[in-house]
Amino acid sequence: MHTPLCGHASGEPQAYAQQALKVGLKEIGFSDHAPLVSHKDPTISMDYAQLPVYHQMIESVRAEFKDSLKVRVGIEADYIPGFEDKTKAIIDGYPYDYVYGSVHFIEKWGFDDPIQLKEWNIRDVNEVYRDYHKLLRQSALSGLFDILAHVDLVKKFDFHPTESMTEEINENARVFKNSGIVIEINTSGLRKPAKEIYPSLHDLKIYRTQGVPITFGSDAHKPHEVGCDFDKGRELALAAGYKEYVMFARRKIVHSVSL
Repeated sequence: MHTPLCGHASGEPQAYAQQALKVGLKEIGFSDHAPLVSHKDPTISMDYAQLPVYHQMIESVRAEFKDSLKVRVGIEADYIPGFEDKTKAIIDGYPYDYVYGSVHFIEKWGFDDPIQLKEWNIRDVNEVYRDYHKLLRQSALSGLFDILAHVDLVKKFDFHPTESMTEEINENARVFKNSGIVIEINTSGLRKPAKEIYPSLHDLKIYRTQGVPITFGSDAHKPHEVGCDFDKGRELALAAGYKEYVMFARRKIVHSVSL
């Protein structure tokens, strides 16, 4: 779940919490976009100066909803090779319950940015997918993150490879398992051109076979998206053979919950 600080979400955190109660959630976590470490772009992430504001906002929600809703604080940080130390400094600056790692850039190209959509027309889609999965593995091996977000985000605009990526996914699964990484079932893909949850059933079955744990996120950028399509996310997890999902506090798995 995000906040207006990232520049592309709307609604105050209290409204997200109210929606969570409306849809029957007992625990939520915010994980807004951390400041970009490679360049500034106020349309996709908060600025360094806004980090304390972000934490104040979440603490305010915790206080207001302390009797009705457990509120966790996380952050979503982009993995950008060569900037690991700067990313670690941001993550270490505050006590988080969980830290998402995500890949949105292949070199300087924001492949999921609508403004940069035309770039897909001059790219080899198979190479884009391979580059993306390589970055996911580097993210896991960096040791910076607890969870990897939307691990097939590369399909967002409904561009698909013409070659099988099963070998890539098998290698992802091996690295994720050995790195202790949890992956997210992210329902926001249903709201994108791909019209499919991240990750796909094909990929999720491979991750399950290798014993990679899962958690759930709606990737809400508006209050009404909180918990959106979690029923479909659960169905996907069960179809892949998962029996449980995990929850975090203080950067540790504290619960394994039956589906």
